[in-house]
Amino acid sequence: MTLNVLKIAAFSDGEKGGNPAGVWIGNALPDAATMQRVAAEVGYSETVFAASLGDGWRVRYFSPESEVPFCGHATIALGAALALANGDGIFQLVLNECNITVEGERQEAVVAAALQSPPTRNEPVDDFLLAAALKLFELHHGDLDSRIPPAIIFGGATHLILALKERATLKAMRYNLEAGRSLMNNAGLVTILLAWSETNCTFHTRNPFASGGVYEDPATGAATAALAGYLREINWPHGGKIEVIQGEDMGSRSLLRAVIPPEKGRSIRVAGTARMITA
Repeated sequence: MTLNVLKIAAFSDGEKGGNPAGVWIGNALPDAATMQRVAAEVGYSETVFAASLGDGWRVRYFSPESEVPFCGHATIALGAALALANGDGIFQLVLNECNITVEGERQEAVVAAALQSPPTRNEPVDDFLLAAALKLFELHHGDLDSRIPPAIIFGGATHLILALKERATLKAMRYNLEAGRSLMNNAGLVTILLAWSETNCTFHTRNPFASGGVYEDPATGAATAALAGYLREINWPHGGKIEVIQGEDMGSRSLLRAVIPPEKGRSIRVAGTARMITA
């Protein structure tokens, strides 16, 4: 079965950077084995599959190695593709575990897109998992920013957040992919989010995605939603929004913006631009 997959970089820095995603749109979803095979062939961190369903779209996400419950950058890419095919608008999406929306608006060479994440939540991280994660990245407790304690955070997918004191520590991130895959899969983590706060409203992040067989993602909308929700829970002075710069250290600078409503647990709006990949 041959599928026509669009290639779109989401959360781009204008006409550069961003995180590439595969996007397939059709009348009915292929079977899971076909979607998994296509995602592996495309080779991006995620490929999103969408099929028309009443007034909305049934959506599933696959990494090269597994299905994931939600992917922010692939949702932004899907919003761009739907806007290009159907005109600007807000599109209803039915995921495996919840319903969300994505908005797309054409703007010359790029498409602006914004998603509403699933509800956010967080929980403490146990000492064993924290110790294993610090060992994986060759970090110590002294490297962590005590203002943003390590935690399990959720905004459609599950992540561990490690906030760092220094930008240089973030830049020097390294880990063993196989060890990271084992840790993340055993702990039920989709990614581990490493973050550094430049200001109260500007963060630099990196997102190892070993659970999906990907060393690092240059833009991660689900983790950004989870981060924004966590900052709200710990009463961080975010002023109602944050900007996240990701992918800079891997040569694919990406920009993500999150709007944070005051109600705890409420959906986060994550926005950015998307560009078509033609090569």
